[in-house]
Amino acid sequence: MRLRRALFGVASLVTAIMVAACGSSQDETGADNASSKQVAMDEQQAMKRAEEIIHQAVDGMSPKPTLKRVGPVPIGACVARDDGGSDDRVQLSLTYQLTGVPAGQAKSLVRQARDAWVKRGYKFQSSDADWSDPFPTVSMRTEPDDFWMDAITGVLDRAKGTGVASIGVTSPCFAPSDATATADPASFRRTAPDEQAERRALDHSSRIYDALQVRHAPTTEGEGLGTYQDAEATYAHHTWSTEPLADDTLAQVMQRARAYFASAGWTVRHAPMATGVPALMARHAADGAVAQLAPSTDGTLRVAVSTPAVRPGAASV
Repeated sequence: MRLRRALFGVASLVTAIMVAACGSSQDETGADNASSKQVAMDEQQAMKRAEEIIHQAVDGMSPKPTLKRVGPVPIGACVARDDGGSDDRVQLSLTYQLTGVPAGQAKSLVRQARDAWVKRGYKFQSSDADWSDPFPTVSMRTEPDDFWMDAITGVLDRAKGTGVASIGVTSPCFAPSDATATADPASFRRTAPDEQAERRALDHSSRIYDALQVRHAPTTEGEGLGTYQDAEATYAHHTWSTEPLADDTLAQVMQRARAYFASAGWTVRHAPMATGVPALMARHAADGAVAQLAPSTDGTLRVAVSTPAVRPGAASV
């Protein structure tokens, strides 16, 4: 049975992860250190720092790109829940597409972002990008505040070697403000575009489920289908988990996931996790969907898919 048939009726609006890319914090030895860090910031401070990191990469670029927000919403539940922290923490994620430059300049923009961050003393999450690849990805983190960021080249035309560049930044987990903690995600009127976004999220989830070839676990609190709204857009979000997997099975599942994303036109990167198995972060260029597959310490694989609602007359992401 496809996952959509099993979970399509789950329509409760839940607080859930809305990030383009994130993972649990690690030091240079690969050991998890998020549980020992006490991040003192609020949403405004996190947003300001994320914007600063993006502009550090972009402001000196040539040719000069224009920043285009591509979502998802900036505030969401903390992904790194396996580090011993409180489950009510949140984190902020911000992603921009670099527009207004020739498509052939995408690789150059990613390299320039890398160079700007290196000059600031920021560290690679694992290693530098493979610059022999026409569509490289750079994944780095700041020190000591531990924001995670990436510069990604998405494929527009592989035959011509043209692409589109984007930059994303994700904050560490922090305690929510009263306004964030009490926000009501169901306080807006659902429209046809909202329902279409939900169907796209469920469709992506279903295809991912088919590709993984493992059973899903029963839906728990905090999982299911939700619709969320920020000041700029509305997003559908669908989360679910697999049954606990043995290490060898998890490795096979992640390999199947990578193969599926590559065949379906998703841009994929990896982010280290406390489990030792990197999470997969994927972005679908056609509809702006973002997917995350994050291994948990209990052996399950958490899957989250976010899709933006496209309003009549609005430009699609």
